[in-house]
Order: sequence, then C-alpha cells, then structure tokens
Amino acid sequence: MDIFAQLITSFIATSAFGIIFNAPKQTLVKCGLIGMGGWILYYLIEGYSKDMVTATFAATLFVGSLSHVLAKIYKTPVIIYSVAGIIPLVPGGLAYNAMRYFVENNYNSAVASAAKVLMLSGAIAFGLVFAEVLNQIFLKLKRKKNKPLKTF
Repeated sequence: MDIFAQLITSFIATSAFGIIFNAPKQTLVKCGLIGMGGWILYYLIEGYSKDMVTATFAATLFVGSLSHVLAKIYKTPVIIYSVAGIIPLVPGGLAYNAMRYFVENNYNSAVASAAKVLMLSGAIAFGLVFAEVLNQIFLKLKRKKNKPLKTF
C-alpha cells in the first residue's frame, strides 16, 4: 500500500508543478508520469541500497532519457518534461534542515546536511547531463547508420 501512496503523491506533485511551470495542458499527464516513474525508481533503489546519491542519479538519468524520447515524439521542448520530472528528487527538505542547523549554531549537523544536499544536487545535474550525452550518442549512431555508403 505504501508504494501506491508514493505513486499517487509523486504523480500529483509533478503534475501540479507542471501547472505552476505553465507547461502545456496536453503535457501535464506525461510530466506527471515521468516524475512518478523517476520517484518510484528512486524509492526502490534507495530502499534496496540505502544510497541516496546513486538512487538520485539513476532516477534523474531515467527522467532525462525519457524526457528526450517524449520531446521527440510530441515535438515539444525537453525542459518541459525534465524540469517537472525532477521535482520529486530535489532535496528541498534537506536544504531547509541544513539552513536551520546553521541558524541554530549546530555547525556539525549543518555541514553534514549541506554536504548531502550538494551531493544530491550534483547527482541530479550529472544525471541530466549524462542523459543528454546518451541522447547525442544515440543520434550520432542513428545518423551514421542511415547514411548511404560511398561508392567509387
């Protein structure tokens, strides 16, 4: 039952952010599904491995790759899907706690939380960049495959 609640809440959160982000109406469900898929992948990997950074990277790579595919299919910008899709993965609560620890002069906890936030943010950035690199490699291979052979 817990995974069902995770599915529903991540779908609603991602779709709602799509509304705030002024995504086109026809993309809201797709944005919600991408965010839901990324969050469930994160949830399962983190639950199995207990490594938040790896789970965030894998989920972001999934979101980024799927965003590229849907952008090509529906002829929309990639950013519509990728920004909405990573919303469940953004470590906002941890960033808030890090700032709160700084204000409370609890510097040990603040530095630990801030380091975790930086690692998770880096994993999101690397996942999106790696998805773009994979997309470019795929396109280059596709163009090379479709290119006619030169005959002399």
